[in-house]
Amino acid sequence: MNSIASVAQYLINNAESLATEVVYYNINKLDFEVPKEIIKKAIIYQTEFIKYVGEAVTYHDEEQVRQGFVEWDKKHGQHEEAFLLTKVSDIVKPFPDIRLFFNKRFTAISIEHNLSTEEIVTINNRLNYILDVNIVESVLAYESYTDKNNKKRQREINELSAPIVPIQEGMAVLPLIGSIDTDRAEYLMSKVVPKINQLSIEYLIIDFSGTVTIDSDIASYVFNINNVLRLLGINVIVTGIRLI
Repeated sequence: MNSIASVAQYLINNAESLATEVVYYNINKLDFEVPKEIIKKAIIYQTEFIKYVGEAVTYHDEEQVRQGFVEWDKKHGQHEEAFLLTKVSDIVKPFPDIRLFFNKRFTAISIEHNLSTEEIVTINNRLNYILDVNIVESVLAYESYTDKNNKKRQREINELSAPIVPIQEGMAVLPLIGSIDTDRAEYLMSKVVPKINQLSIEYLIIDFSGTVTIDSDIASYVFNINNVLRLLGINVIVTGIRLI
């Protein structure tokens, strides 16, 4: 077994104890008490992470490391906790201290195994590359999560801001509030128009008095909605459009 392989095996065999060290290294810097359940989860995650690093230091190139980490992260990632945070800075903030701990600890382990300077640099470079990939994947996962949440909230806003209000038999009003963008215009066409048709109304008042300016693209959507409703036998009355 060569020197790097012996360190790799040591990391795998002692992953849990090393993980406990790094977790408490970071906890001791906090000015509040961390729940035991969180500590337990953190140690489990760091244990699996160190085992992966032990495997990855023997890989042939960085691309193999990156692909391997992405697959590993799908199985062991703790992005759910990161998703509870509100800023990207909250995700990346712990990494400098973690990087410092791992570099010092791995260097000491490498020296204990009589690795050459070049071999120590090789291991630490591989470690730092994995940490960098970890940061990137965490941020990408966070952005994907927030994008999905934003789209979900936008759908909810669209539903709340486009109510169909019956005002008398055969007549209803659709008061539009706030800005109208492409997503909202498409929502009106795909979701609101079918509901209008189900109400068996003859006249629909679309009130734009609660909206901000409408550009030419959105105006075309409005005309399309008007045309579709007329094909359905519904007379459309448009009110409240602001002219600037």
